[in-house]
Amino acid sequence: MSMKIYNTLTRKKEEFKPIKEGCISMYVCGPTVYDVPHIGHARSAYAFDVVRRYFRYKGYEVKFARNVTDVDDKIINKAKEEFKGEDLTIAVKKVSDKYLKVYHEYMERLGIMPPDKEPKATEYIGKMIDFIKILIERKVAYASGGDVYFDVRKANGYGKLSNQSFEMLESGARIAPGENKKDPLDFALWKSAKEGESSWQSPWGNGRPGWHIECSVMSSDILGGEFDIHGGGIDLIFPHHENEIAQSEGAGNKFARCWMHNGLLTINKEKMAKSLGNFITIEDILAKYPADALKILFLQTHYSHPVDFSWERMDGAKEAYKRICTSMNELKNIKTKSRPNKNINKLVDEYRSKFEEVMDDDFNTAQALGIIFEMVSFINKSIESGENLEYAKESLIDLGKTLGLSKEFLDGSLLNVDVIQNIGVKDTDNGTLTDSIKILVKRREEARKSKDFKTADEVRKALEKKGLVPKDKKDGTTVWEKKI
Repeated sequence: MSMKIYNTLTRKKEEFKPIKEGCISMYVCGPTVYDVPHIGHARSAYAFDVVRRYFRYKGYEVKFARNVTDVDDKIINKAKEEFKGEDLTIAVKKVSDKYLKVYHEYMERLGIMPPDKEPKATEYIGKMIDFIKILIERKVAYASGGDVYFDVRKANGYGKLSNQSFEMLESGARIAPGENKKDPLDFALWKSAKEGESSWQSPWGNGRPGWHIECSVMSSDILGGEFDIHGGGIDLIFPHHENEIAQSEGAGNKFARCWMHNGLLTINKEKMAKSLGNFITIEDILAKYPADALKILFLQTHYSHPVDFSWERMDGAKEAYKRICTSMNELKNIKTKSRPNKNINKLVDEYRSKFEEVMDDDFNTAQALGIIFEMVSFINKSIESGENLEYAKESLIDLGKTLGLSKEFLDGSLLNVDVIQNIGVKDTDNGTLTDSIKILVKRREEARKSKDFKTADEVRKALEKKGLVPKDKKDGTTVWEKKI
């Protein structure tokens, strides 16, 4: 089955064919490094991490670039706030270095692969100046009062990505005080220097680049004038990505063939904002939940749709996380000498085919995750049969890795379950079960045999309060120590 991806530019799902057979070139807009990353940053980074992983699973070679904006008004304001009295140029560098390091640390803790290329805006100033010169030479940009602007009226089909006409764009457009542009819709390619701010020499005077120009320059330099996929949050469609297209095509580049945008994240159906008191950092999550629980929450929604976050939904994702982890732990502890069962392996292959089918359809992770849980249920039912489930285990791990779930999660090592058959888990103090736990286990077994499910459920809750998880089998109840 061929892959299909929804292209924001054409507003339809299209069959995906890379420019170069067997190779994928991807550029994704990365962070502006002025603060600690929040769960919205995690959602976007993870969405494209899964896309990249699935391409690799399918056998493609992937060249993945993600930029870093390390000079920006927000960074400058943060530098003034955190390093009062210091040289502003030095302070801006300190802020961007500090928060890029923090961003990297959290991406690593989330298990998100680093990009193949991670260009910084400040490393590309010279190439941005050369790019702007080309735009001026091609008469699609103009210098004015130390600034340089892109002439939007010269762009071919401006508004095509955001599906807006000039009439729509003109509504409410104004020229702000201090701007030297001819038309309210024109946007800055180069900004003249303000006193004390970071600046670079250029043919138009000292200044710094506009925001949009960096991505056009870096993507074309790393991936070429035409590449396969450009990704980012849906909030970047206009003006950022619209302006990228205008200036890239204005310079003579074909630019990105396919545009992918992830949906935004809300908190209990409200926009996340510090002013609303609902600003949730990645650290806030990792202090309470495993990284894979957050990933499962994200996987439950298609990448292009908004995710509404709540602590209740996180609890549900954690329970789903424990289901897979528990199943993998049981598989890890199985010791069987039986030969591979062809019928079981055939069913596993069918699950894999279903997984690929839904992922080929615009990376439908919600359905893919559902198929993984179907596999988990099938494996759980097969465990007591004593059949050889090694292939099922390997396949489940393979598909889980494709969705970026951690190795520790998938091999069950996050759940410390030192099992004593029929009785349970070693007590942390002396290596044996306490009498009270033995009594509870026996009571649960008797209740289940007599079909007194109310009592059995009450015993389960009592065991869980002790940090234990009962696992019921044909030959008795096993108790596991709960570590997650």
